Amino acid sequence: MKTLLIVYHSLTGGTRQMAEAAAQAARAQEGVDVRLLPALEAGPQDVLGADGYLFATPENLGAVSGLMKDFFDRCYYPALEKINGRPYIAMVCAGSDGQNALRQIDRIATGWRLRQVAPGLIVCTHAQTPESILAPKNISPIDLERCAQLGEGLAAGMGAGVF
Repeated sequence: MKTLLIVYHSLTGGTRQMAEAAAQAARAQEGVDVRLLPALEAGPQDVLGADGYLFATPENLGAVSGLMKDFFDRCYYPALEKINGRPYIAMVCAGSDGQNALRQIDRIATGWRLRQVAPGLIVCTHAQTPESILAPKNISPIDLERCAQLGEGLAAGMGAGVF
């Protein structure tokens, strides 16, 4: 049995919805145990104990969220050189662009020597005012389906031994 670790941070609910959609679809695949953890609860042992990863973050000020960065800060060196070659995918819930947050995750994954198995997904909420940025998010069914497809594909590939 392989373990897929999904780590996310969400303040307004958008990224949580995305991570949950991916987790639900991944759980439907055989041969994979899915662990869905908020970034604050995930630690080095979770990273070391997983066979693949899905990282999901909101874009905050053009970057990964502080708590997602904290997760990577706490886990980076304990996992360095111990998880090489494992598959990963990244998702970003963005207000406008999301590219820099995605780039940050990809750089960290490159340092960990992880293998990206699908392009990162950016879901844009178009939140541009302080009120809309801080408001609870409702991710569209179309975007949730895109998240589910990523989770399903990653878990299916892991379960089948493709990666």
